[in-house]
Amino acid sequence: MVFGWTKHGDGKHLAPGEVVRPDERLTWPRMIGFGAQHVVAMFGATFVFPLVMGLDPNVAIMMSGVATILFLLIVKGRIPSYLGTSASFVGGVLALRAIFGGDTAGADAIVTGAILVAGLVLALAGVAVHFLGVGIIHKMFPPVVTGGVVMLIGFGLAYVVADVYWPQDQWMALVTMLVTFVLVVAVKGFVGRIGILIGLVIGYVLSWAADRVFGKVPAYNDGTLTLAPHFRVDLSKVASAPWVGLPDFHLPDIRFSAALLVLPAVIALIAENIGHVKAVGEMTRTDVDPYVGRAIAADGIATVVTSAVGGSPTTTYAENIGVMAATKVYSTAAYYIAGVFAIAFGLSPKFGALVSATPSGVLGGVTVILYGMIGLLGAKIWVENRVDFADPLNMVPIGAGIILAVGPVKFLISSEFRLEGIALGTIVLVGGYHLLRVIAGRPLPAPGGAAAAGATGGGGTGAGETAAGESAAEDRRDAG
Repeated sequence: MVFGWTKHGDGKHLAPGEVVRPDERLTWPRMIGFGAQHVVAMFGATFVFPLVMGLDPNVAIMMSGVATILFLLIVKGRIPSYLGTSASFVGGVLALRAIFGGDTAGADAIVTGAILVAGLVLALAGVAVHFLGVGIIHKMFPPVVTGGVVMLIGFGLAYVVADVYWPQDQWMALVTMLVTFVLVVAVKGFVGRIGILIGLVIGYVLSWAADRVFGKVPAYNDGTLTLAPHFRVDLSKVASAPWVGLPDFHLPDIRFSAALLVLPAVIALIAENIGHVKAVGEMTRTDVDPYVGRAIAADGIATVVTSAVGGSPTTTYAENIGVMAATKVYSTAAYYIAGVFAIAFGLSPKFGALVSATPSGVLGGVTVILYGMIGLLGAKIWVENRVDFADPLNMVPIGAGIILAVGPVKFLISSEFRLEGIALGTIVLVGGYHLLRVIAGRPLPAPGGAAAAGATGGGGTGAGETAAGESAAEDRRDAG
């Protein structure tokens, strides 16, 4: 089933215990509302992470809509999901920019070329899973490995907050962080779910007001970083940007040495996709295992398509799974509508210029939360799967890999190529674990369930899986 949804009941109401299945819909005005809600849910992370990676957020928003529609077509409408910007590539991308010239057009092309190669690898992994079965992934990436990779991806980005964003405006970073704390933790319902986005908007407005009340941010010098006085918000490009037009596309520059730095993110994407697909299957009470390989391959193909025009890497989003869990509406019609909305947003360069002007201090306050939450999701995978760290096979390679990522430690291979941070940590973690397992004569772990795959939040919240489990439990109680 790709198109042709049947109306659920009268199209207006849900009886207790009922859900709107992927091949059903409510009335079209209601579906438009649900589609818009999915756009809001994905919006924060989908434009924050392109900003962090130095990519065009307008292209990312537009291509997330294209990627979502492509995903739904490949999985034949069986798995409702939104594909937004992946956080897993941030560390590798920042390492690439440090090597290849920083925030330049040439570096942009190398970054998207590396992401394109990672998308191809992910697509091939999806094909392998489709034909060999999802058990092969559970064997190669058991919970101890998946949790470790997710943790080092999050904590390995700590230096970005400390060295790049926070010093730009430490007081606004602190205020944004505290406001976001309150919104995410203390505010319930949908507003709390998009608390990071709202916190960013509030920080943006406060930065604009601070420029007019207090003037420029004072000079900064901590012995290693020196910053001249500067305004927090620069809206000069917003005024000159047209209301309607194509975003700034660019072609990728594929280099093998660059691709190696982002390939570790593929492991996290496989874990995300399996965890999210399993969560959707539990919510809709359907067997989705035959579509896991398709979902992984679809995410990889979507990443190839988006990066081919200068867009960001994609992944399935836990935030949108959380919306489905809250509303009990799993119709893929809502996701097609959300994709169309996102494409429309991307066709406004003025909107893109406004997003790109987000102050660095505000990004510091937001990313300190996002990166920390991503890291702790790795610990969540360990706890849920009762990983035994009294076993040196688990403790030694995992701990070493995380420290190399957090450092970030650099390993110089030649004058033009090095491994560092997340890339180096992932290689040591995964390779070290399986090498030591062979030396110790341990068999491959038995395939696990959904939890064994790990379920990391696409945009960093991880709320979807928890909500999914709660929703499924509520459904079973209602049905019983």
